[in-house]
Formats: sequence, structure tokens, C-alpha cells
Amino acid sequence: MTGGKMLDRTQRDAAMGDASHLLDALLDSWDRNNTILINLLRALPEDGLEVRPMQSSPSVGELFMHIHYVRLVFVSEDAPEFAREMPKEEWVAERNRDRMAEMLNESAKAVRDAVKGRIEAGREMDLHYDHPLLLLQHMLWHEGYHHGQIKLALKLSGRPMSNEQAGPLTWRVWMRKK
Repeated sequence: MTGGKMLDRTQRDAAMGDASHLLDALLDSWDRNNTILINLLRALPEDGLEVRPMQSSPSVGELFMHIHYVRLVFVSEDAPEFAREMPKEEWVAERNRDRMAEMLNESAKAVRDAVKGRIEAGREMDLHYDHPLLLLQHMLWHEGYHHGQIKLALKLSGRPMSNEQAGPLTWRVWMRKK
């Protein structure tokens, strides 16, 4: 093992806890992901929501709303008992950052509740995924992809986010210990 000390079996078992602690850690990763996304939204320059990497591309604001929409679509298809009201459109140009953050928090809670609820009930998802955790993993991957697109769009438009600015908003959120 490189870095850190090796734990004996008793220490490892105590550190890992039972399955509910593992689920809590996975759900915490989802909560951190949403925090990072909202941090990015709030850190955008004044005109950042209108930025597009190319004329035919969705704007940064539309990408945030797409993330919200996709979360809700998959919850409604796979765990409808946790569904929330769906937006009428996917690619909406919302301008109110507080409203956007509220919507992202609502859809993040829907995903969290769906995954936790289905796992605790021992139920499969209705349409996609072999296990409820795969919804969570899909959303993490999907949102990381768009996070990168947003940062690239800002860079291409001459409004890059420096590592000094982005680090505390992203990587430190992921790596902090409670």
C-alpha cells in the first residue's frame, strides 16, 4: 500500500461500518456533488449564464437547467414515487441564480430520496439500472461532464476560472473530512 497506514481487520471493519454507513457515504458524495455544482453556479461571472462555447451550443445557464431536468426525468422513470413536478422544457434559459440553486437542490433531493428509498426498500429501479446506486453514479458522471463543459465555455469566452478560485469551490468540497 502506498501512502497512509495499513489497518488491521478489526480497525478496517470498524472504519467501514455496516452497509448503512456505506450508503450514507455514497449519499454524502451526492450531496457534495450538488454543493460543488451550486458553488460553480454562484461563482460564474455576471454574464456567465449567457456564455456559449459555440453559437450553436447551449448556454451555461441552459446546461444547469438541463442537469436539473435530467435528474427529474430519471427519477420519474425509475422511481416515480419520488418524482417531482417536471419542468415544461429541458433547455430553459433561467436567469435567476437563486431560483436555479433552489431547483438544483430540489432535484438533487429527488435523486437522493429515490436512491435511498429504493435501496432501503430492497426494490429495483423501474426502467434503467441494475441497482439504484447506478442512478447516482450516472448522475455524478453526467454532471461532471457538464461541469467540465461549463468551465471550458468560460475559458473559451475569455472568462476562465483560476485554480485558486475553483479549488475551494470544488476539490476542497470533495476532499474535506467531516
